[in-house]
Amino acid sequence: MFFIGAANVLAAMAWWTGWLGGGMTNPSVPAGWMHAFTMQYQVLPAFIFGFLLTVFPRWMGQREPTRWHYLPVGLGLLLGQALTLIGLFRGSDLLLHLGVVNTLAGWIAAMAVLVGWLLRDGSGCWHAVSCFAALLVGLAGLLAFAAYLHLPGEPRLAFAMLKIGSFGLLVPIYTTVAHRMFPFFAGNVVPGYRPWRPMAWLAACWPLWLGHVGLELAHLHQWLWLVDLPLLGLSAYWLWRNWPRGKAPALLRVLFIGYAWLPIALALYSAQSLWFFISDTFVLGRAPVHAVSVGFFGSLLVAMVTRVTQGHSGRPLVLGTIPGVAFAGMQAVALLRVLAELMANPAPWFLAAGLGWLAVFLPWVLRSLWIYLTPRADGRPG
Repeated sequence: MFFIGAANVLAAMAWWTGWLGGGMTNPSVPAGWMHAFTMQYQVLPAFIFGFLLTVFPRWMGQREPTRWHYLPVGLGLLLGQALTLIGLFRGSDLLLHLGVVNTLAGWIAAMAVLVGWLLRDGSGCWHAVSCFAALLVGLAGLLAFAAYLHLPGEPRLAFAMLKIGSFGLLVPIYTTVAHRMFPFFAGNVVPGYRPWRPMAWLAACWPLWLGHVGLELAHLHQWLWLVDLPLLGLSAYWLWRNWPRGKAPALLRVLFIGYAWLPIALALYSAQSLWFFISDTFVLGRAPVHAVSVGFFGSLLVAMVTRVTQGHSGRPLVLGTIPGVAFAGMQAVALLRVLAELMANPAPWFLAAGLGWLAVFLPWVLRSLWIYLTPRADGRPG
């Protein structure tokens, strides 16, 4: 599933960048909506399901998955992504619909496996519960989009998919995994490190995440600051408490640097909402959402996938040149995409950010695909 996700990181952005450059046919569904759908419900979930199907049994001390646990998931996601992108490149509504149906099948197959571990768990693994809850919310967004394709006169369904994907699905999963894993990683390599990951902190985030989604679905953007300011405080405090202050390897540092994009994005959301509340003027455009999607999701995609890939392929836990350049490049791409919203003519800057994404990810993806296709470096099975 990491192979599928890595390949689609380039394929999905190649279509979107081509569309921004005027070289693609307009799909029947607005192109911006399809960009959000492919990234939020296909590209990133391939990595998410690959990770969760690995760590769920380990978190709960249960039997590890067999091929038949993950093969249906991988096939559903692979076919879903392939058919969706071919449909976008060729302008085929039929392939687009089939792609969404296969994506839905892959999601349901994964969640059926994950819920089995949860039902057998007697340890009270709240990180697993939090991740699964986010997947349930995300499944609602996926179903909403599938329904929209068959009820095109209901754009509110597609709007629900857009908003649920960020603060209902991805922010909770990314944050939950960071809450559990980042202090654990730091404690293994930083002398004297004291992890801070209370469950109460994670529980406090959930009503605020759902509040953000609810306010956006109700178009009450002028009130988002009521939930985003507390989320800003929570995320910034977590980062401050867990930041590795001793000597730490680069592979650990990039995890916390990537996480720092979340409070930055929440500060932008809060500023935009407060200004809208005061002046009835909507500023910053999509800068906040791209601070989350490109900055937070994109940076941690490189950092976390590199960390997991190195460990599970029997390689040393070091960042390395190619992943290091990719991570640094993502910081530049995220900043460019955020600042593009402030330009008088943002379209060329949107295209530049898309091209930057492809340039940054290409060497990293090729390296990752090569690792996934070759035996483990330490000789162990895999």
